[in-house]
Amino acid sequence: MDMVAKLVAILTVGVLAGALPGPVLAQNCGCDAGLCCSQRGYCGTGDDYCGTGCQSGACFTTPNSNIPVPVVVTEGFFDRIIDQADASCAGKNFYTRTAFLDALKSYPRFGTEAYVDDSLYEIAAFFAHVTHETGHFCYTEEDNGASKDYCDETDTRYPCVSGKDYYGRGPIQLSWNYNYGEAGESIGFDGLNNPEIVATDASISFKTALWFWTSYVHSVIGQGFGATIRVIKSDDCNGGNTAAVNARVEYFTEYCNELGVLPGDNLTC
Repeated sequence: MDMVAKLVAILTVGVLAGALPGPVLAQNCGCDAGLCCSQRGYCGTGDDYCGTGCQSGACFTTPNSNIPVPVVVTEGFFDRIIDQADASCAGKNFYTRTAFLDALKSYPRFGTEAYVDDSLYEIAAFFAHVTHETGHFCYTEEDNGASKDYCDETDTRYPCVSGKDYYGRGPIQLSWNYNYGEAGESIGFDGLNNPEIVATDASISFKTALWFWTSYVHSVIGQGFGATIRVIKSDDCNGGNTAAVNARVEYFTEYCNELGVLPGDNLTC
């Protein structure tokens, strides 16, 4: 039984399936994008396929998934990621599922799309990036980050504070003074004067990742996983770092397979 089927059984919400408008194809029937999977399991368009009983695809009615993220991001799912980090890693005892779920309370929009496939797709994409950025939850801070200049002196709204560094920290490796400033303002911490807290408070750390995701990544996810890479690490795109792009795609595909959702097209940037 795949993840979607298990969720249906747990939540008792009937037949739940769907597809992202672009990258994800219909699940149950294996229909092409734009087609509906009918109540009897056939692909097509029109009332007979997309009307009453439509299982997935471009259904006329929108099934409400009501999928709780904790049901998907189980202890086992989380542990399979962090267990691959060495025992000596700073993040080994820092990043926890409990901290993630605590941070999630502030971002109810994450992973709660109308269609269950869309929710699973977003969760898979988020954890693919987190896995790559932190090395399976190994790093709380960017390696040699202090040697890099992440101060945009032209930003007058969130000016850099002397003696403070705004290199990558946390699950998405929050970087730059303007991101620290805006994230802190939104979440409720002094991002400009105390950027270090992103690597010392696990709940705030996960909140910065979810803040960045819901603020800048969520809106492009319908364009495919490649679009999310461009938002998070644009320098890697267009041949900038093909190996890093491929690594993100590999993690994403792995998590899609685990959650029972198709990764779709437009995977790279």
